[in-house]
Amino acid sequence: MLRSLGQRAVTGSDEDPRVTELRAAVSRLRRELAAHPAEFPDRVIAEDELAALAAMAAHGVPEVARLRRSLLLIAGAIGSVSALARGLADVRCAVELFGRSPRG
Repeated sequence: MLRSLGQRAVTGSDEDPRVTELRAAVSRLRRELAAHPAEFPDRVIAEDELAALAAMAAHGVPEVARLRRSLLLIAGAIGSVSALARGLADVRCAVELFGRSPRG
């Protein structure tokens, strides 16, 4: 995990390190969710929102309000699945790197 917002990852690219962190956290949680054997009612919602987060991360710096909305939907969908708690926490930390959404 990055130590502060001002640090850049040493990857050889000019990509925003927050985007790199988000992409990695989303990818890990998607793999964990795919490997999780139990079915639960909101699994499709979690899968769809993780796909949306991955798409946002693939296209540059995402909109903070949209990130937070997706995070809430994912947390609501898989929040009670304890096996996915660490992956969800990693995604939350990655979203928090982008700061707070502006208030209207």
